[in-house]
Amino acid sequence: MTFLELKDLRIHFPSDDGLVKSVDGLSFRLERGKTLGIVGESGSGKSVTSLGILGLHKGGRAKISGEIWLDGEELVTASTEHVRTLRGKKMAMIFQDPLSAMHPFYTVGAQIMEAYRIHHDVSKKVARKHAIEMLDRVGIPQPDRRVDSYPHEFSGGMRQRAMIAMALSCDPELLIADEPTTALDVTVQAQILDLMRDLQRDFNAALIVITHDLGVVAELSDDILVMYAGKAIEYGTAEDIFERPEHPYTWGLLGSMPRLDRERTERLLPIKGSPPSLINVPPGCAFHPRCTFADRTGGKSTSEVPELLESEGGHLVRCHLTRDVRRTAWENEIKPNLEAS
Repeated sequence: MTFLELKDLRIHFPSDDGLVKSVDGLSFRLERGKTLGIVGESGSGKSVTSLGILGLHKGGRAKISGEIWLDGEELVTASTEHVRTLRGKKMAMIFQDPLSAMHPFYTVGAQIMEAYRIHHDVSKKVARKHAIEMLDRVGIPQPDRRVDSYPHEFSGGMRQRAMIAMALSCDPELLIADEPTTALDVTVQAQILDLMRDLQRDFNAALIVITHDLGVVAELSDDILVMYAGKAIEYGTAEDIFERPEHPYTWGLLGSMPRLDRERTERLLPIKGSPPSLINVPPGCAFHPRCTFADRTGGKSTSEVPELLESEGGHLVRCHLTRDVRRTAWENEIKPNLEAS
């Protein structure tokens, strides 16, 4: 059963230079107990989407349209006060930088206690005991002592664990993790990913992992959404995206990912060019200025915006290339190059 559903979500920001179309017609579904990975370069709209789900753009300058359904409730038209009551209990977020997301003047324990007491009518003593239990659950040593530490007294990995403890303190049914392993060393990354997988299983939460690291989504995700210039350009199971990708942008992301399972003889294959301005998005397919296959679309790539269409079995692709051309290019051109590099 669908727990979270976005329908044609648009989040635009007026600016002196024009309208910034950060999210421009995004739709997807997520079930309880499942994990959706959202990937794309910086500026593709990943984090703006997550903040929009939590209602953190409400009251600001953002122009929001479309629908966000969370367990049968529509959030775009809901009041700011009502959405605030859902944050923490119904949905929660692990922010990208815990050092800036956590308040430096308050202890870690006090911040977990505050989040817990907002949704539960309990004493400070009970809330403190719960905070210690949560810190212990996420693997922080000596939680009864570290509960009184300040964020700057924790290492990067410990701060990230504390942020996870805070997000999970009220057993949310939807958890959004925005770049949960950024700036952590590889061994700590692996520990954090294992922790998130275990906690999701324990809480049966729906999980969204937002990242530019394909290794992270390969480790955690059931389904993967690839974003570019505020739109979904490919959606499918993790197996679809890694074994049978059909969009040239996804091919570029896979080519730029380092591999440890074979000897590398060539350099990584970067995607040429830079992400587009979200104020002046290129006409037609937004990716066409960087796409090496744009000349195979008969001119459509520069004049028509492609639709997100089903390729096969729920695998969706936004591309003017025909399915046969995409699959032939993947099997005969892209995949051999990736395997040889």
